Amino acid sequence: MKIRFQADNDLNQRIVAATRRLAPEIDFQTAVLAGLHDSVPDPRVLEIAADADRVLVTHDRRTMPTHFSAFLASRHTPGVIIVPKSMPIGLAAEWLHLIWAASEAEEYADVLYQLPRE
Repeated sequence: MKIRFQADNDLNQRIVAATRRLAPEIDFQTAVLAGLHDSVPDPRVLEIAADADRVLVTHDRRTMPTHFSAFLASRHTPGVIIVPKSMPIGLAAEWLHLIWAASEAEEYADVLYQLPRE
């Protein structure tokens, strides 16, 4: 099954747009469509993404790994991809497109993957 992405509220939405431009068929839901906003706590964000069977894409390197570990202790997750805030938008979009094109969703199940820092 192809990966379906869920943008976290903190993800630069231009990354979503740029990824979709590379391949319009990529299923990349925005934070707004999922009802994510600043006051939604990380465990709830993970739950929303898991309920929708979507890999969460976030910039949150500080708190998300800890919340991901706690969430994984009690429940399955489609996975999380952390994009460095310093990564250029085009490069982030290329990485996400490559992951989508070359992978199946099952490969990211229960995995926290961090894109490399430059």
